[in-house]
Amino acid sequence: MSDMEDVGCEQALKHLVEFVDQELADNEHNGVEQHLRICRNCCSRMEFERRLKERLSALTTEDVPSRTRDRVRDLIKRF
Repeated sequence: MSDMEDVGCEQALKHLVEFVDQELADNEHNGVEQHLRICRNCCSRMEFERRLKERLSALTTEDVPSRTRDRVRDLIKRF
């Protein structure tokens, strides 16, 4: 993503989690940010990801049932 004007929905969504986590290089971050300013669908998705991250970060291990923890671990192992 070297050219900020070339960022479309597919690229923006591909890098959305990294954007929310502020893990993108400046030029990539700026390109995704520019896209989010003009695309309501991607902006809504970014807001969902941001809120999900906030909620997950607020959980403690006691808040999550052991069955759910096991399912998440299994999913992580698959990837």
